[in-house]
Amino acid sequence: MRDSLGRIDQWVPALHRGDAIGDSARLMRDAFRSWGHAADVWAPDVDDDLAGEGRPYAEFAPARASAADVVILHYALPSRMTDDLRSFPGRRVLLHHNVTPPEFFAAWDPEMERICALGREQIAGLKDHVDLALADSEFSRLELEAVGFERTGVLPIFLDFARYREAPNPVLLRQLDDERTNLLFVGRLAPNKRQEDLLRLASYWKRFFSPAVRLLVVGRFPRRTTGDGRPLKAHYFDALQAFAYEEGLTPEEVAFIGHADHADLLACYAKADVFVSTSEHEGFGVPLVEAMLMRVPVLARRAAAVPFTLGGGGVTFDGDDLAAVAEMARLLAAPGELRAGVLAAQERRLAAFAPAAVEAELRRFVDSL
Repeated sequence: MRDSLGRIDQWVPALHRGDAIGDSARLMRDAFRSWGHAADVWAPDVDDDLAGEGRPYAEFAPARASAADVVILHYALPSRMTDDLRSFPGRRVLLHHNVTPPEFFAAWDPEMERICALGREQIAGLKDHVDLALADSEFSRLELEAVGFERTGVLPIFLDFARYREAPNPVLLRQLDDERTNLLFVGRLAPNKRQEDLLRLASYWKRFFSPAVRLLVVGRFPRRTTGDGRPLKAHYFDALQAFAYEEGLTPEEVAFIGHADHADLLACYAKADVFVSTSEHEGFGVPLVEAMLMRVPVLARRAAAVPFTLGGGGVTFDGDDLAAVAEMARLLAAPGELRAGVLAAQERRLAAFAPAAVEAELRRFVDSL
């Protein structure tokens, strides 16, 4: 570590328990402190139970920063932090977590469509104002390069592997331990995730393979009102529920679990036969790594960051032939050489995301400032 570096602070959009960006930032902070640096995580919005883990961004005092200090902006949405980064007197690092293309929200949430469009516009304006631009996937790094950032690199999301060896919720484990094949997807309910294709997959499975199927959809529900409290005219979750009904799927066959605490999430992974993602846009895809950690075979649409994150692990597909996807999912769910080979490839891929490997990359980047 270069002696000339002082504090290393991080700015994040929000600090919520279970949020991948915030969790990663806290692990990075712990690494900085272990290297001998003063370090904090700052956010405009900090959950009450994380008050000791993050500090209110309103209290950050850039005037007290020196040229030796470092700030890392975790970028996922536009905020005043983007402008503040330009005037920070020390060394500036951008960590790009990607912004969903706005067109996905056009039919559902026009305000979110505008926010995402602004987010993509703002990040391009930082290209001449940072010392280093990092992204959590090669897909996102290429986006930075395309808009003119010259010095770029890849730093994966920092995950605490030990948390995935904790005990799952025993009650949920028992509920999911029956004759049904469990197809799992984890990720917020959003149009870019294309959860409607997961419903089509479950419907196909029920009609042509077996009625003993269960689709587990774990992830935060979309908001119902705009930032100023106006109700949204169309709601993606309502549309998914209506579509499930039209497809003849019952609540026993499709479970929209919503945001799950960690013990519940572990139970879902523990009882999943296959992890299936039909998402069209992922900036990284933390659940892909979680599934690999939990030894669940992954079947995912080959889009955006997915092939970069899987890196030869899992099975990917192109296009919309859900009959072929369902057949592959059925093969992966059954014991045999295919499943064993996929799990072995996923195990090898995990080395790139091991905490020691990510910390080593983080140190290399910080040393280069």
